[in-house]
Amino acid sequence: MRPLVHIHFPRPISYRTAQSLQETLVSRFLASKPPSSLPAPPPHIITAEFNPVYTCGRREIGTVSAEQQRYLQHGGQAEFVEALRGGQTTFHGPGQLVAYPIIDLRTQKITPRDYVCLLEKSLIATCARYNIKAMTTEHTGVWTTPDDKIAALGVHMRRNITSHGVGLNVNTDLWWFGRIVACGLEGKRTTSFEREGVEGLEVSDVGRTFVGELGERLGLDAIEERDAEEYIRELGETR
Repeated sequence: MRPLVHIHFPRPISYRTAQSLQETLVSRFLASKPPSSLPAPPPHIITAEFNPVYTCGRREIGTVSAEQQRYLQHGGQAEFVEALRGGQTTFHGPGQLVAYPIIDLRTQKITPRDYVCLLEKSLIATCARYNIKAMTTEHTGVWTTPDDKIAALGVHMRRNITSHGVGLNVNTDLWWFGRIVACGLEGKRTTSFEREGVEGLEVSDVGRTFVGELGERLGLDAIEERDAEEYIRELGETR
């Protein structure tokens, strides 16, 4: 059985660094599709913390005014990036686990709807491992109450290859979310492990927990963890 390759960034990085690696991996998956004779890569997942950045979903591309972008950038303290994922504007920053699975749903025999459900269940199980009761509601994401969102989901699929993924708040500075209507939901709040009373966790440890939960649900019990910087160097050498 092929492992789930876990590419971990140990320090906060720019959104574009993860985006570039993700695009490279997606391209490799697509290049192996029939009629190609190239071997298909094993399932991958990228985990990271980002430097402060606001991202909007693909339906909002071109609609965020320059004035609003300047407001979000907060004097250069945050970036603003248009993304191809689903969903609306959200924040990523230190203290938040970002996880991007890159897998072929057809190979794994998973429908897109089941894939989103699988991500939600993996997030809920991860929260449970730290004694946080989480749930889904009629809105996307994972919640601790019907009004308190602890994790956001925003995915993209191209020819059944997944990209983008989830953002789970561990000890994120929630002040950043107060500057937007997070995910377009008026009257809702953002929460975190820390706000729920679970303190002192390393985002990287929560990331390994999530990867394990996701791998189990994909039927991929073997996890091969790779340092991201070393992995990127190897990719460069093989191009």
